[in-house]
Amino acid sequence: MDWHLSIRDGCSPCACAKSSSDKDVILNILSVLTDLLSLGTGRRIQYVISKGGSEALLQALTTTAQTEPLDHSILLPLLRLLARVGQRDRKFGLKVQKAEATDTILSLARRSLGHHLHLTHCLWVLQVCASNVTTGTTLGINGAMELLFKVITPYSKRHIRTVRAAIEALAALLKSRSNSRRAVSRGYLGGLLRLYQDWHRNDVSNNYVYIRRGLLLCLKHITNIQLGRETFLFSKGMEILFTSVQDCLSCKNLDPIINTVIQILRKCYPKEPLPVATVRSSYSFPLPGNAKAEPPCEGSEGDYESDGEEEAEKDLDSEEEESKEEDYDLETDVNKLRSKAVLDRPEEELGQYKAMCPELSHNFQSLLSAPSHSIPNATSVKHPNYRLRNQSVTEMGPDPGEKDFKVPRQSWTNKEIHRWDQTDEKRDIAETAQDAHSCEDPARNHVLMLRPLPKDPAWYKKTFYPECEALINSSAGGSLDCSDIVTNLLEKHQGDIPFHSPHFYITRAKRVKSIPDYKDLAFPDFWGHQPPPYSKPMLERKYGVQRKSGIPHLIIFRDQRQPAIVILASIYCSHSSPGAPGCLTFFSKFESGNLRKAIQVREFEYDLIMNADVNSNQQHQWFYFEVRGMKLAVPYRFNIINCEKFNSQFNYGMQLVMYSVKEALQGRPRWLRAGHDICYYKNHYRCSATAGRGVKGNFYYTLTFSIKFPHKDDVCYLAYHYPYTYSTMMSHLDILERSRNPKKVYWRQQTLCQTLGGNLCPLLTITAMPESKKRDDLEQFCNRPYVFLVARVHPGESNASWVMKGTLEFLVSNDPIADLLRKCFIFKIVPMLNPDGVINGNHRCSLSGDDLNRQWLTPNSQLHPTIYHAKGLLYYLRSIGRAPLVFCDYHGHSQRKNVFLYGCSIKETLWQAGCMVDTAVITEDVGYRTLPKILDKVAPAFVMNSCSFLVEKSRESTARVVVWKEMGVLRSYTMESTYCGCSHGLYKVSQSFKEPCAGLQLGTQELEEMGSKFCLGLLILHLKSLPCSKKVMSQAALLLDLEEEITDRTQRSVIVVF
Repeated sequence: MDWHLSIRDGCSPCACAKSSSDKDVILNILSVLTDLLSLGTGRRIQYVISKGGSEALLQALTTTAQTEPLDHSILLPLLRLLARVGQRDRKFGLKVQKAEATDTILSLARRSLGHHLHLTHCLWVLQVCASNVTTGTTLGINGAMELLFKVITPYSKRHIRTVRAAIEALAALLKSRSNSRRAVSRGYLGGLLRLYQDWHRNDVSNNYVYIRRGLLLCLKHITNIQLGRETFLFSKGMEILFTSVQDCLSCKNLDPIINTVIQILRKCYPKEPLPVATVRSSYSFPLPGNAKAEPPCEGSEGDYESDGEEEAEKDLDSEEEESKEEDYDLETDVNKLRSKAVLDRPEEELGQYKAMCPELSHNFQSLLSAPSHSIPNATSVKHPNYRLRNQSVTEMGPDPGEKDFKVPRQSWTNKEIHRWDQTDEKRDIAETAQDAHSCEDPARNHVLMLRPLPKDPAWYKKTFYPECEALINSSAGGSLDCSDIVTNLLEKHQGDIPFHSPHFYITRAKRVKSIPDYKDLAFPDFWGHQPPPYSKPMLERKYGVQRKSGIPHLIIFRDQRQPAIVILASIYCSHSSPGAPGCLTFFSKFESGNLRKAIQVREFEYDLIMNADVNSNQQHQWFYFEVRGMKLAVPYRFNIINCEKFNSQFNYGMQLVMYSVKEALQGRPRWLRAGHDICYYKNHYRCSATAGRGVKGNFYYTLTFSIKFPHKDDVCYLAYHYPYTYSTMMSHLDILERSRNPKKVYWRQQTLCQTLGGNLCPLLTITAMPESKKRDDLEQFCNRPYVFLVARVHPGESNASWVMKGTLEFLVSNDPIADLLRKCFIFKIVPMLNPDGVINGNHRCSLSGDDLNRQWLTPNSQLHPTIYHAKGLLYYLRSIGRAPLVFCDYHGHSQRKNVFLYGCSIKETLWQAGCMVDTAVITEDVGYRTLPKILDKVAPAFVMNSCSFLVEKSRESTARVVVWKEMGVLRSYTMESTYCGCSHGLYKVSQSFKEPCAGLQLGTQELEEMGSKFCLGLLILHLKSLPCSKKVMSQAALLLDLEEEITDRTQRSVIVVF
């Protein structure tokens, strides 16, 4: 007999139950159905549903329920089947209503109150029916909740299976808001709290976790409505749940309870806006033309007490959530995936980019004689015009940070916006070098002040200058406001840090144009950073760290906190409160700095608020600020309370970085990983809809950490990641140009364009000089394939700049492999695509408030000049048949470990999306995988398994996808470098260490190494993929043994400090 036809065509196997033989047939059919649907996958159930199985079973139930007396030998297997099929049928609730079976199910449940086995089966079906809100509401109106409360109260451990089914059915019913309101009005919320307390108190062995969690789910659904939250607070629900969960935090088996409690507590804790007058950035910038930076409207109080749908909760104890691909976002339209040679501008505009390719000229004499980028002479700026500023604690006045800081826009012509004349630029830099001592003309050069050094003359005397007591004592009050001391320090320590010069740095910093018009230099950027001689492992991931940190911070009642004291009123002023001796002093008004507000909440604890990106009200992640006035060996607690990402590598072993001025002056100038008891969790501050990317009621997140500072009264700097400023980049380019061998290295530094803020965006061309003036050598020079590299489109991804630093230093080095690489390629490099964002302390956007890596599809020449002209140069190269062999955009990744590439593949995208791929029609060169495979072998931090070659719809306007589609570049990549560390390869510590399998956190040395290894990978790619001359092949054979390179890498020792 065809079982599905028996159900569908016979309408009901019970319709013929007129004799014992008919009953046997029905029981056999139900038995066969039960066996079939109990085995295999859910596809069998879906097949039954598609054939009308749900309707047939419901009709059978209605018919069976009408018989007297009830035949439970048929009824029970029928109810079990309905519960199983109903769980998979998304329209089951509607089908129940259509079959008018709600009253039938309730009637059966009431009739079974005295028989718990029968009642349990009815409750299973009741739960499935309530999955539809409309059906659940109908059941609630008809008295379902009253029935269920009779079953679950009072507390009893008898008939556990029935109680569990009743609680789960009640939780399903309470998803309906009308049912939740009815439950509150009838006093069920208080009853649920008392029942939960009884189960929690008596479940000592944790045998009934599922019942306790079911009760919590009931409370969670009730508190989705405003009335429910108010009643929950009035019934002291916060205290009850908070007290009950304290002894559960360390037990992994109680995860379901702990997670649900946290969700309820967060939801019911009174929501507050951030303690700032506006969530908009403290800075605004007027945009050119008709474009306007519309000030976003502030959310009303209703945004903070939303009665909307409950938010989706994610388990922050699981890092795997971050690495899952969003398959639903994959592009499945083959036509959109195919390469298309299109132009977003008139073709005649491309001619202007010819000037950016002087290497294509055959005039060898012009190559030798043409001046490159002018740089300052180191001797002429040996004593730049810096001065120390007295640091005095001023009294706290009105909060001046709650107003926009606007800068009038300069009236540039279109030509000036697009291009900065090289002659003017060279003249400006030369004048800067000549005027380094005076800087009398404020209209052209502004005076920069080095941030005050630690105020401890005795310490300086003991550490550096035993012979300079008279000099120190001669200063007013014994203070260190004396440029002679700083000059002596510079002379004592100059040249210690490779590729860094404080003199070059300050000269470049004077040319920077910022919105707040910086007058101060941060000491780490001025003095420089030297990587430590060791690596540091990731912090041990303690189980439940989020719960232990998040719950106490969430439920600290206001009377336990001392009155808040505003220490830093805004990002561009520094104030300390009166009557607060011993409090820290904060400052962030320097290049790349970001800290908007600091609030002292306890003696050694501070709440910190980051500034939003310019012309924006979001993108809070990057922070970089100075702190001084600390005590020795005291653990200070910092809570950054307006983070936006729902998870962070800070939960998986990552630390922030710290720089100590005293340590630097003792010969250890370095950023170090620092902080302990680090946790990242959702807090009770809520964004308005406008601040939360249009999502009503989004929460902010808190990054909390403790730090013990290494010295008393030190000056320390804390940052999200190793800072790398625009001035650092520009001075680095100056030093690289001076250090190269001009007979071997062809170097041209040009200006791609001028940014919105009036800063230069440099464009570099690097290759090898021609072997000779012979025609063949000149043609080989001009015909080398291009590699196009860009970085730092997102200002907060400073790790991308450190990787680029490693690439640049390798390319101009005397390494024979670098020399061979230069002979194989012409490199076009834009080392910083978003200078304005980097300068002004943004995390993701430019001054226009736009994410520039989402503007490549149709960039605006005025709003997005760096993207517009970088794309224009790529268009020009394609138009002359010289599209790059490789394009790579250097980025940083905040939620994944390792270094990896994103590439583009039609087939892999379609396969991942589950689409049929006709390989005869869709052909694809798999050469896009060659470079990642090479890097996986030669670069210690690189992991091939972390790479992805999928094309998402949401990424269609990124550099990687646009260059792949519009320029036809097969090897178009985004290189992502973790902020944290490695989970694979050499930088995952072996089990011989005391921290088994703990990965190392990447420092600047490892990031720079990745940049140089990327170059090595390009050379191997050239040898594998392109025809090479015998000379190049012979040189490569002498220099490069890939197997030996891999062996050397795996045998390399790593020094680790725990």
